[in-house]
Amino acid sequence: MRAQLEKFDTNFRTLRIGINQGKMKKLILIIVIVLIFFIDAYAARYISLAPSTTEILFALGLDDEIVGVSSYCNYPKEAVTKPKVGNFSEPSLEKIISLKPDYIFCTGLEQAPVIAQLNRLGLKVYVSDPSNLDELLQSILDIGVITSREKEAKILVSNMQQGINQVQERVKSIPRDKRVKVFIEVWHDPLTTAGQGSYIDTLIDLAGGVNIAYNTKRAYSIFSSEEVIKRNPDCIILAYMDKETPLNIVKSRFGWAQVGAVKNNKIFSDINPDILLRPGPRIVEGIKKVYQKLYPDEK
Repeated sequence: MRAQLEKFDTNFRTLRIGINQGKMKKLILIIVIVLIFFIDAYAARYISLAPSTTEILFALGLDDEIVGVSSYCNYPKEAVTKPKVGNFSEPSLEKIISLKPDYIFCTGLEQAPVIAQLNRLGLKVYVSDPSNLDELLQSILDIGVITSREKEAKILVSNMQQGINQVQERVKSIPRDKRVKVFIEVWHDPLTTAGQGSYIDTLIDLAGGVNIAYNTKRAYSIFSSEEVIKRNPDCIILAYMDKETPLNIVKSRFGWAQVGAVKNNKIFSDINPDILLRPGPRIVEGIKKVYQKLYPDEK
């Protein structure tokens, strides 16, 4: 009898443990499901005030997390449909606050006063204002960390480097004194160019060109017409949207008829200025386009 009672007690304990383990498994499963639900329910919210950072965010696959952009953000096409928070230099602080962003992505120059205001409001701001390729790639990696897209950022940077290296392999065989002298016209009135310390100066160099404004004191500055004639560029690239009229202006400028680029009809206005002026993922496309203009006979 005693043996039977002991056996019954053992079986009962085993059954109770089994029931408890089963309940515990169900409880753990329920907790996991709830956590997944809340994680999915919460999506990070990002605002981009610069076309360049908008392109970076989209390139990292953050379409759903972007809740606002500036009116200048037009690429990719999905950016056009995003809620607008105002223009590039004067966005609406009320609109930005109403969208409850986790992070706001900006650039430098004109946006400096806006950035100061956002910081005073206690909002999280990341400023991407690269002046060269290394700084651009680091900005992409930084944004990847902020948005929990480190893997995607590393892949994007790697792909960009591969594309740039392809151009560099072709450029390295061209002696420095044989490289095409380039004048980048950022605007025509007043005559403005990109010089030392600018993102575009780096782009020209990577494409195998020599920027005739390489020694300007500022990254972007007014450049005299006489100095262009003196430095005699082999190629002129117009980096703005108003194409046809400026092209005629360039050819008719006093003294410019003797400039090599004008004499040899090497004035280009058919490169999308966005891939030249925006420090973002499309820099590779910009470098390749410029290289093709400078060395059309190279394969």
